[in-house]
Amino acid sequence: MEYYTWVLTFHIVAFMSWMAMLFYLPRLFVYHVENIEKNEYVEIVKIQEYKIYKYIGMPAMWATILSGITMLTLNPYLLDFNTSPWMYAKLTALFFLIIYSFSLEKYRKKLENNSCKKSGKFFRMYNELPTMLSILIVGYVITKTFSLLFTLIIVLLFAYISYVIMKPKRETK
Repeated sequence: MEYYTWVLTFHIVAFMSWMAMLFYLPRLFVYHVENIEKNEYVEIVKIQEYKIYKYIGMPAMWATILSGITMLTLNPYLLDFNTSPWMYAKLTALFFLIIYSFSLEKYRKKLENNSCKKSGKFFRMYNELPTMLSILIVGYVITKTFSLLFTLIIVLLFAYISYVIMKPKRETK
């Protein structure tokens, strides 16, 4: 346990770096699709998309995962479901965050070869997912509890936000 707090510190910093990519890359996708006719601009955005994913996001994701595994190895008590059900909720949210990360690479590649048909509105909505998952993860970790009510409130809040983002705007006369 001597090294646990140092690993935890590294884990938090790696998570923050990973989240920076998860928050910013979909925003770049918005700029990309909404300025598709500006070739020079899009080429610069493509470089930014590549670099933030490959040089920041993926290393930070793997650093987060490996430091998390190290912490669980140093403190296997955290995996006792009877005393730490919140850890399983956190790991479930983490699983979805990892899937989300890989989905960003799928969209990045489609944007890179100009085959993505998604709108800026879609990427604005898609950008809300890591926020929701990170709120759940941080909530579980800080409170060391799993609350179904907290989880449902956060999921419903973000479902509503996504609906508002995606709904068509009314025509004004």
